[in-house]
Amino acid sequence: MTQPLPRSARWKVALFSSAVTLLAAVGVTLSTSAYAAAGCRVDYTVPNQWTGGFTANVVITNLGDPVNNWNLVWTYANGQKVTSMWNASYTQPAATVTATNMSYNAAIGTNGNVQFGFNGSWSGTNTAPTAFTLNGTACTGAVGSPSASPSASRSASPSPSVSPSTSPPPTGNAMATVAAMQPGWNLGNSLDATGADETSWGNPLITQALINNIKAQGFKSIRIPVTWGHHQGGAPSYTIEAAYLARVKQVVDWALAADLYVMVNIHHDSWEWIANMPGDHDNVLNRYKAIWTQLASAFKASSPKLVLESINEPQFTGSSGDAQNASLLSELNTSFRTIVRASGGGNATRLLVLPTLHTSSDQPRIDELLSTFTSVNDPNLAATVHYYGFWPFSVNIAGYTKFDATTQQDVTDSFDRVYNSFVSRNIPVIVGEYGLLGFDRSTGTIEQGEKLKFFEYFGYWAKTRKLTTMLWDNGQHLGRTSLVWSDPELIAQIKSSWTTRSGTADTDQVFTAKTATIGAKSVTLNLNGATVTAVRQGSTNLAQGSDYTVSGSTLTFTAAALTRLHGSRAYGVNSSVQVVFSQGVPWRINFVTYDPPTVSAATGTTGSFAIPTQFRGDTLATMEAKYADGSNAGPQNWTSFKEFDYTFTPNYTANTIVLKPELFNDFNDGAKVTLTLHFWSGTRVTYYVTKSGGNVTGSLS
Repeated sequence: MTQPLPRSARWKVALFSSAVTLLAAVGVTLSTSAYAAAGCRVDYTVPNQWTGGFTANVVITNLGDPVNNWNLVWTYANGQKVTSMWNASYTQPAATVTATNMSYNAAIGTNGNVQFGFNGSWSGTNTAPTAFTLNGTACTGAVGSPSASPSASRSASPSPSVSPSTSPPPTGNAMATVAAMQPGWNLGNSLDATGADETSWGNPLITQALINNIKAQGFKSIRIPVTWGHHQGGAPSYTIEAAYLARVKQVVDWALAADLYVMVNIHHDSWEWIANMPGDHDNVLNRYKAIWTQLASAFKASSPKLVLESINEPQFTGSSGDAQNASLLSELNTSFRTIVRASGGGNATRLLVLPTLHTSSDQPRIDELLSTFTSVNDPNLAATVHYYGFWPFSVNIAGYTKFDATTQQDVTDSFDRVYNSFVSRNIPVIVGEYGLLGFDRSTGTIEQGEKLKFFEYFGYWAKTRKLTTMLWDNGQHLGRTSLVWSDPELIAQIKSSWTTRSGTADTDQVFTAKTATIGAKSVTLNLNGATVTAVRQGSTNLAQGSDYTVSGSTLTFTAAALTRLHGSRAYGVNSSVQVVFSQGVPWRINFVTYDPPTVSAATGTTGSFAIPTQFRGDTLATMEAKYADGSNAGPQNWTSFKEFDYTFTPNYTANTIVLKPELFNDFNDGAKVTLTLHFWSGTRVTYYVTKSGGNVTGSLS
């Protein structure tokens, strides 16, 4: 579904969301054997902290020789306790914590990293640890001499070089080339930024270390979106600034040197000036051709691993309709192909990528592009579409809070259409961008477990349909300087989906009311071809039978186990377990103590209003808004359920639910609006707001 602003432009806003973060970046010397050159870095962050509890992420980056099997040890100075951990097991008999690898993340290659996370408790002060040891070796912060016996010595290894380039598939085999590009990653909101330079949207300068890390992460290709128009002279030559073209080429060459496939395109020019083509046909076409003439010349001697993409998300303003849109896009795509092929050199057989209108996977748009493929009859072409999920789920609107059958079917249908139209005809398809549109504002717009189920199924069905996928990342996933993933569970799920399926469940949250008697509770597993091999809390396996049972796809926790897992029954997440399957990554289940949230009356303005809320361990799923006559209130009034983060957002630290100006802008003045707050426990709370001019009153009746 088309959004009012270009998606990439909206994403940069999410980079500046506030969070309580503690960061201690310290060096760690590895000693895995008597002969291994050692060295690594540990990044310890606290992305979320609340009264009595916190969540931490830990990343170990290996700077030395590869290691197999690891344990990381640190000590807390203020009595903090780990309560649950994922992607590692742990022990903590007192102040010292030992985290140990799981079977699936035991190996850390040179320049590779592993990540794990945990929930913990604290009181007084939550000071981050400043010293770590890995496999018994103290932290030093650099690649150092090996921990060798006196008779065995060698100098420290230099910074690892990029592995030698492997031969690409033979030219003319577009299917093999695109298959070799899987998986891919987008360097978003950098060279495609529409400001003065690549930092104008908040990202730092691109570094060769970042590019090399993408390779070390297991990605095989990198898409480098580039906006050219701000660095281009006027008619008739439309000359690209030499310094800017040189900078783009430098980044491309870094990626090629890292043995990555590289895809370069014309990016936000699509909506900045190419969209004007219906009313300014000749000028737009000449300018577009001038860019590709210069790029074709600049890159014709580049490796065959360089791939060129005609245009990002093509769109046209003021056209007469579908027929003209299709004609204009075909003109751009065929002009692009003709220019590149005529430039000679490697461009004569280079893989070229053509998009559908809006990079949509709707059948009419697919049919239009297929017509272009038929007319040019070029074996070295690929098609590209983008995929950001079933829109109501992707932005959390209209009550689509869960990855349900409708959302799953949208994935299946989209990928089946491009498979049947292109892949079955031996035309490869690249999903040039994918993600969730709710990430525009916050990666927390979609509940964690529902988000993970989406990406698990997305990867599975893309693999089934032989599609190459390229993760859109504008800096909100992989830190551009820290090289740390903001959501270790998410990237673990994505990486796992490249090769296998993972088990999931209908929920990752088990709620028990604080005032209720604890009884047995069940969750429904989505086994996805796997079997349950263990249920684990930290490094300890729960006892099958006395702690839990598995019957078909039903996992049941006994009352005795839940009593232990809830502990003192403080509000919030008391503990977590991991359901370990015979394949893929484990599924984390949080055990949550809650009571129904309470809200209070408040006053404010349309620009600044928040509902005072005692969440009492619960979390907000969605919100409805209706007038007294039952009609829908607020923006997008085709549904009573409002868009998460766009019209409202919870602030668990401040104990408020913020109602945004975008919500009040579409409220009738003087009319009382009934808000129904839906929480993940199943609790519903009613609240009333009335807008009077610029003032807002909130009440309980």
